[in-house]
Amino acid sequence: MNTLIAIGVLAVLVLIAEIINLRKIVIPMTIIGLLGILGYTICNINVVEAYYNNMFISTKFSSAFSSLFIALTILLVGLSKEFYKKEFSKIADYISLKLFLLMGAICMVSFGNMAMFFLGLEILSITLYILCGADRKNIKSNEAAMKYFLLGSFASGIVLFGIALVYGATASFDIVEISSLASSSPLPIWYSLGVLMIVIGMLFKIAAVPFHFWAPDVYQGAPSLTTAMMSTLVKVAAVATLYKVSINLLIQMPEHYTTAIVVIAILTMTVGNIMAIRQDNMKRLLAYSGISHAGFMMIALTALGTSTSNLFYYAAAYAIAGIAAFTVLIAVTKDKDNELISNFYGLEKRSPLMALVLSIALLSMGGIPIFAGFFGKFFLFTQAVNNGFITLVIFGVINSFISIYYYLKVIVAMYSNYEENTEVIEIPTSYKIIGVIAVIINITIGLCPSILLNLFN
Repeated sequence: MNTLIAIGVLAVLVLIAEIINLRKIVIPMTIIGLLGILGYTICNINVVEAYYNNMFISTKFSSAFSSLFIALTILLVGLSKEFYKKEFSKIADYISLKLFLLMGAICMVSFGNMAMFFLGLEILSITLYILCGADRKNIKSNEAAMKYFLLGSFASGIVLFGIALVYGATASFDIVEISSLASSSPLPIWYSLGVLMIVIGMLFKIAAVPFHFWAPDVYQGAPSLTTAMMSTLVKVAAVATLYKVSINLLIQMPEHYTTAIVVIAILTMTVGNIMAIRQDNMKRLLAYSGISHAGFMMIALTALGTSTSNLFYYAAAYAIAGIAAFTVLIAVTKDKDNELISNFYGLEKRSPLMALVLSIALLSMGGIPIFAGFFGKFFLFTQAVNNGFITLVIFGVINSFISIYYYLKVIVAMYSNYEENTEVIEIPTSYKIIGVIAVIINITIGLCPSILLNLFN
């Protein structure tokens, strides 16, 4: 709870800095503040406490994912100064919105009451609607914000209706009490219906098939830094929340529910990868790639309670690689009116460091050793095999090979000689630092996966 309060205070201080015309200290103050909060959260990762009548519960699960969210926010804030250079007068608004989004994400993984769960979901969603439409003069940004607002509101309504049905069946919003009632006695049919509606709403948030159709258009139209946040922090927060909801509420679900999850995971991996092959826009490619990774993370739902460390490791590996990839994308396309893959031709000659960073990020997401993405898939596949989900693993391996194809397409473009793209790209120092840090973290947790896995021991 102290973590959440500290982030809220930091967001208010950012707005105060704007009022007293100290915009130049906003980003350094935010990064320093978040680093301190991250240190505090990690030091208290083993503390288990409940606050405000179980509204907010601090556990290893919530503290670990909160630490990941804070680390991702630090990297994203580090990119903000150059990205919002032309709108620096509004920098405090953008940074404070990111901090409020972070608060929503932490509430989503720390809730002990369904009211807090929905509150966190809406804090996260509303800030995203604003950030998607932040580029007010760009019609694509306006379109992305409107599409995401309409569809996201519909999904939130489904979640809220599901919560109401669960309350009607159990007469409680407390997650522990609901879980206890579900395990001790039969509940009315609308309990299962309510849980199903909550799960469907969360499947929309992670862009799982068949609720994925909004992601490519929204990702392409939104400002690139917002897309980076949606593809990494927001997606990981939604998956972690779905996992926590599933652990606590799925006790009385029918046996064939697991089969449905397996089918959705296979479809999500396959549709995401097949559609990514056809893309010539880098943001749309990464959007479909993110859809496929949501399918991989859904494998953890087949082993609820025992795959927490594996899910956390995969989420961290994917999110860090995603930050690295979007750092290069933003740097290469910052003065362009599109994000076509053709912009990356000959990048190795124009900016060798950025080409290397993007190559490592894509190879990690493809699941190539020695990078963290490989071990993330390996751990999830191993557990799925042990639990008897052989078909799911087979499709997972096939989809990993498919993803390598379109990732290599981008890498080959960067390392090919292309006469039309010969100008040297001036990469801001902050982009280089963030890209290198992300790559180093990815390789480090790839070589020493126990750094993250041992957090849950």
